[in-house]
Amino acid sequence: MPNLQTAPRIQDPLELRFQRIRRQTQALAKPLSAEDCQLQSMPDASPTKWHLAHLTWFFETFILEKYEASFKPFDASFRVLFNSYYNGIGDKHPRAQRGLISRPALNEVTAYRQAVDERVLAVLSQYPHDEELAQLITLGLHHEQQHQELLLTDIKHALAMNPARPAYAKRWPLSRIAPQPMTWHSYPGGLIEHGFDVARDGHFAFDNETPRHRAYVAPFELASRLVTNGDVMAFMADSGYQRPELWLAMGWDWVQTGKYSLPLYWQTTASGYENFTLQGMVDVDPNTPACHLNYFEADAFARWSGARLPTEFEWELAARHIKAPLTGNFVESAAYHPMPLQHANHHEPAQMFGDVWEWTQSNYNAYPGYKPWEGLVGEYNGKFMCNQFVLRGGSCATPQSHVRASYRNFFAPDARWQFSGLHLARDAA
Repeated sequence: MPNLQTAPRIQDPLELRFQRIRRQTQALAKPLSAEDCQLQSMPDASPTKWHLAHLTWFFETFILEKYEASFKPFDASFRVLFNSYYNGIGDKHPRAQRGLISRPALNEVTAYRQAVDERVLAVLSQYPHDEELAQLITLGLHHEQQHQELLLTDIKHALAMNPARPAYAKRWPLSRIAPQPMTWHSYPGGLIEHGFDVARDGHFAFDNETPRHRAYVAPFELASRLVTNGDVMAFMADSGYQRPELWLAMGWDWVQTGKYSLPLYWQTTASGYENFTLQGMVDVDPNTPACHLNYFEADAFARWSGARLPTEFEWELAARHIKAPLTGNFVESAAYHPMPLQHANHHEPAQMFGDVWEWTQSNYNAYPGYKPWEGLVGEYNGKFMCNQFVLRGGSCATPQSHVRASYRNFFAPDARWQFSGLHLARDAA
């Protein structure tokens, strides 16, 4: 049984939350055609249809198999087709070939979701006071919210491969905002409490956010706002992509091998730059937070600017001082793109939550005393603690209820199809 660090359930009833989050996933897929839902543009991305099926596989495998007395799979072949990375479950269809799964068709996957939803709700009705069941479903719902974000980032990458640059949504242009200056906020550091705190962070945490522990943070400063497209333009104008002294060795190899000179989805025009968004092609707004930067790009930009990336300990310390920590531009705004900062904030760093995932310089490692969950769900996080860096804060594609100060996202340093950007940090003077 996973120890999900849950507090007594005082939110909306679990049954209603289950239905609401499952409907949200369907709503995100609604603008897409069946052909859109089949697309897989690269091995790191998955088709929308696969996301819809895999999320249902999770509940069928971890809930129904355990709790239904006369369990029978919806389709026995789905156990392999829609297994992501759970070696303890058994065989998996190759990740890079998910786009080749033309059958089951999208309508069959929709029927699969409906059938499993009904069965999960029946199990909840049968075992209303089973705490292990509640924990597993809570985990499944947070897993679903992770895939809601992946669904958007993956379909954005797929649609960008189409020469017509089709739009997923049409709410552009968003209003332009005057630029905000970058100032610095100071933090004394010290020996701090770090990691998930049920009293402050809510009713749920993934195992990689635990245990709460002490960590020493030296005095530091954090920038008042996110790095913007205009900042990145200045970096490019100063030959940032052509200067090896700004790049880590692996980063410079990445630049040279791919001949990169622009952020992902950008292209040059006669008058400047355009970038592909989920609303189609738009002019690059210099005051909008820069996104789709990988770790190498974020680190090179920080080096060029005379600063550095924060550690995840510094980021979390600053985030816990935010007066309204969970306000921001999340997926609920339906902008599906970072938003310009509207007002200067003289008291605390702005846009710490939402808009873009923020790279830190911290390797994705286990906290002291870390123990993965027991059972098959123990494969969820711990086995990926190698060759990855931590990102914090959520993005414009993240559900707001999924974010907390202790949340640790992680990606390989060359990954940039996520909505990833950065806050600058520097040592205290």
